[in-house]
Amino acid sequence: MTNLCSEERFLKDIKNHTMEIIRDEKLYRHISFTRNGSSVYRFDLITWPGHLCITGDCGTYVFRRLTDMFEFFRAEGSRTTKKLAIKPYYWGEKLESIGTNAGHREFDSDHFERRVTEHFHDFFEDKCDVAKAECWRDIEESVLSSSNDEHEAYAAVSDFSFDTPKHMDDFHFQDFFDGGETGRYTFHYIWCLYAIAYGVQEYDKQK
Repeated sequence: MTNLCSEERFLKDIKNHTMEIIRDEKLYRHISFTRNGSSVYRFDLITWPGHLCITGDCGTYVFRRLTDMFEFFRAEGSRTTKKLAIKPYYWGEKLESIGTNAGHREFDSDHFERRVTEHFHDFFEDKCDVAKAECWRDIEESVLSSSNDEHEAYAAVSDFSFDTPKHMDDFHFQDFFDGGETGRYTFHYIWCLYAIAYGVQEYDKQK
């Protein structure tokens, strides 16, 4: 399952937007993108030394890195490829503040179930088929049945234990939280990254 915003979806959302430069004084900028002033999919880019804030219909995020944050977000080659190059992981490392509604990362039940399955198969590789089948049934009943709720899923993994035959170690989800992903980027975060790349590109075209 995926819940990521695509470039095509973003461009469709803002196809009738126009840009208004409200303030443009060196590192201090305020640029607004709207559809005839409507709040629907509106976004504003605001910069001051070392910071960029995007705020609007799809959330608020503040990034901090270079003195001129437009320079940080400029997508190399975007003018020739006509693509909006975004870097969710790297740009996410520069997040200083995240709005209360849009979020940055969220639980993904598919990723969680995949990690549970991988952990199980790694443990039972070349081991007793009877114990393996019994353990998997218990996992389905006790763990995977809770995979639609983040807190219940993590609690189920932490509490799970299966008694294997005496010649084997008992099965636990040991080190489950030490590596691998059980999350994904939120739709609004990815949408706003496209908005930043697009906004800087449009600003550069006009300048």
